[in-house]
Amino acid sequence: MPVLFPVSLIAVGQCGNQIGRCFWDRALREHAAVNQKGIYDEAISSFFRNVDTRVVGDGGSICKGRICSLKARAVLIDMEEGVVNEILQGPLRDIFDSRQLITDISGSGNNWAVGHKIFGSLYQEQILEKLRKSAEQCDCLQCFFIIHSMGGGTGSGLGTFLLKVLEDEFPEVYRFVTSVYPSGEDDVITSPYNSILAMKELSEHAHCVLPIDNQSLFDIISKIDLMVNSGKSGTTIKPASLVTSSTGTFKKRQKPFDAMNNIVANLLLSLTSSARFEGSLNMDLNEISMNLVPFPQLHYLVSSLTPLYTLADVNIPPRRLKPSLPFVSWNPDGWKTSLCPVPPVGHSHSLLALANNTCVRTAFIELRARFMRLYKKKAHLHHYLQVEGMEESCFTEAVSSLSTLIQEYNQLDDTKSMPIEDLPRLTIAM
Repeated sequence: MPVLFPVSLIAVGQCGNQIGRCFWDRALREHAAVNQKGIYDEAISSFFRNVDTRVVGDGGSICKGRICSLKARAVLIDMEEGVVNEILQGPLRDIFDSRQLITDISGSGNNWAVGHKIFGSLYQEQILEKLRKSAEQCDCLQCFFIIHSMGGGTGSGLGTFLLKVLEDEFPEVYRFVTSVYPSGEDDVITSPYNSILAMKELSEHAHCVLPIDNQSLFDIISKIDLMVNSGKSGTTIKPASLVTSSTGTFKKRQKPFDAMNNIVANLLLSLTSSARFEGSLNMDLNEISMNLVPFPQLHYLVSSLTPLYTLADVNIPPRRLKPSLPFVSWNPDGWKTSLCPVPPVGHSHSLLALANNTCVRTAFIELRARFMRLYKKKAHLHHYLQVEGMEESCFTEAVSSLSTLIQEYNQLDDTKSMPIEDLPRLTIAM
């Protein structure tokens, strides 16, 4: 039986809370499918507390045995009320209460400085209080999952401010961050500034970052949509098999981004499945960092998830990946496998692959280029510099940090074909 540790999920900003809503919906569906007798077990306890709401007081007493009322191990933060209010008025309203929420009404105006400098200072004590409360309700808290976007003001600014707070207050608890990166055609004109400023904080204060490219999510959904509507033989999809739809029917999704958000939600569920359920080969969350992060700041893990849907008349045999993948010569065994018997709802099997690969630098180089196009003209800079504590040096330091990160990935890429005895001493290892 695996040793199970609770995980606290923190959703920050509009995007973070929209993904969080999909995550909690699918987590409940998954545990309901596995635990049909309604017994509160260790698997459920990873993400949920069991509370007897019949007992008046601070959240009621903890139930023993059967489920009384599940409360998510989560904190929801947004400087606009819209998405959080939708969650509280929707079918998930009973798994949250006011002590898990932090909201404002003004928003961060797509400005990292407002989210990081202004709202960070304003809400630091409230955030700490709720995080401590969340930690107190865990026997042995192992990990904080933060979900946020890089392009907006609250997600990028307050989301990365939260990382430093967690590092100071809970230095021994792992910090996993799911960061949604904007596409080149993002409608937030200042998203390159916000993303670069946030990148510096991610590199310095996160243990692992799962970068999610918004354009890639959109392309995936577009391809599935095209296939579903093509009418070709062999493209019939099994009912309730879509990872991209909470209802199991692709055409009936209610929100335009739910399909994209559900992919990210299932990524997180797959990431934690082996730590929640029994299996022949379990993996704890701290093993991800131990096995996939050879150098402290090179902790950006590229994720791949399959299947996103299941065809009704196709059975795809598994294929071994390891022999076909190129590894650096000094770490040919950098591979970790975990097996869990519980697939996502509606699927017979699933595979999640995480790779610490130098290919991630391409996305960082493109992001830096978008940043420099704005910064060379000093366009929109005054919106940031009018925030107290924000100076132009914040921008130069942030882009310098990203350039250093790119260079470190370049160094590793240059050594992939070198024999061990010829390897130079990398600055990142010193």
